[in-house]
Amino acid sequence: MKKLYFLSVLSLLAMGCGRFSNKEEKMPGNMRIVCVSKHLTEMVYALGEGKTLVAVDLSSTYPDSAKLLKTVGYHRALSPEGIIAMNPDLVIHSNDIGPETVIPQITKVGLTVKTFGSANTIDSAKLTLKELANFYGVPQKADSIIKQMDASINAAADSLKAMHITKKPKVMIIHFGRASNIYFVMSGRNGVGDKMIALAGGETAIYDAKGAKQLSAEAIAAANPDVIIATDFGFDQMGSMEKFIAGVPGVALTNAGKNKNIIRFEEHDLVYFGPRSGDNILSLMKQLHSFKNVQ
Repeated sequence: MKKLYFLSVLSLLAMGCGRFSNKEEKMPGNMRIVCVSKHLTEMVYALGEGKTLVAVDLSSTYPDSAKLLKTVGYHRALSPEGIIAMNPDLVIHSNDIGPETVIPQITKVGLTVKTFGSANTIDSAKLTLKELANFYGVPQKADSIIKQMDASINAAADSLKAMHITKKPKVMIIHFGRASNIYFVMSGRNGVGDKMIALAGGETAIYDAKGAKQLSAEAIAAANPDVIIATDFGFDQMGSMEKFIAGVPGVALTNAGKNKNIIRFEEHDLVYFGPRSGDNILSLMKQLHSFKNVQ
């Protein structure tokens, strides 16, 4: 009897080992993947591998197909339980997630995690795109996308030259942080937003604050931007341009507020570089230089 029991246990263990080994042996194109970094989400779809994603973070809002997936929390405030519940073969991220405990918690229960690069510059975006393409076994797709990226970014640069701009507008980005539940200035830290402003022919308004801090009406007034870019979620929750100007501290005191020079722009188009960056730069450029009172 003991011998039979021992053989049964060994059989169960073998079956269990087989299950996990099969999971590990899956090809990337057949995996269940949770992606919790928004630029990786867009790139996975651009590579034609969106079918592998079963869940994303709340900030992964491009393309529209990503909005149909289950979410596992904001990328800075992820839910370990939500990730685990998706039973993924792999979780991918870009070292831009939180809280710090989330990775130890999900790896402790046996989930596999893989880190890819950032997209804080055009060059790093290209490298990350190649990383992902190599992972999926479609390197030629990355080459094609990068060729298109270069062409569109060069076209945007040519368009800027053709505009013969004589005065660069001072620009500020105001973003609503859903994790912290506050408005803050996203520009002025040499991030992607600042680079986008420069590529679109503007300059960053100087805001006397460090990091992502709640708005100071006095500092906003002192910075006095000609144009304010409001990211989509924060703008939309105010309900209109007039309510945004009146409701966000200090905005009404600026030239941008007084002249109603407010641009609503998608957050995901300002916080990383990727396949559509050339088009995004061109769109921002046209809007920045459409205001007659800053030319």
